[in-house]
Amino acid sequence: MSRIRIIGGQWRSRLLPVAAVPGLRPTPDSVRERLFNWLGQDLDGLHCLDLFAGTGVLGFEAASRGAASVTLVERDARAFGKLREAVELLPAPQVRLVRGDALEFAAQPPRRFDVLFLDPPYGKGLLDRVVPHLPHLLTDDAVIYCEAEQPVPALGDYRATREGRAGQVHYQLLERS
Repeated sequence: MSRIRIIGGQWRSRLLPVAAVPGLRPTPDSVRERLFNWLGQDLDGLHCLDLFAGTGVLGFEAASRGAASVTLVERDARAFGKLREAVELLPAPQVRLVRGDALEFAAQPPRRFDVLFLDPPYGKGLLDRVVPHLPHLLTDDAVIYCEAEQPVPALGDYRATREGRAGQVHYQLLERS
């Protein structure tokens, strides 16, 4: 069984189970370290959404750093099962799991979020399909973290303010312009 390590916060160094699902790309430690330097290490009071959760590591990192709530949306049954295991293992009562389609969730979210993590499967045009939902999905001062196979200079009204690359993966932090 594969595992991934939480790198910061109250669960620092804890290992979480990861499903063996084709195409699942856990965000590397070095990229997560940079992301949480950009966001700040303390996410107290923030509501976070990992829309294409996969391993859930971005959401678990946010919860480990004090996020008030983290919602993980995952369609794949195997990946979802490992997310459930991780929530129980930690335990992480502030983490809400949703098994289902990310775009359907984005169309009717239960709340607006302060931080949106986007790391969808590549080559399916999913980022463009999320854009119409951003106005009712995010708070006015929300930020978006995005990983993609190409640079993403903008998503709707959000523009990249920080960016990097790790191997074939481009990552960026986007803020409302």
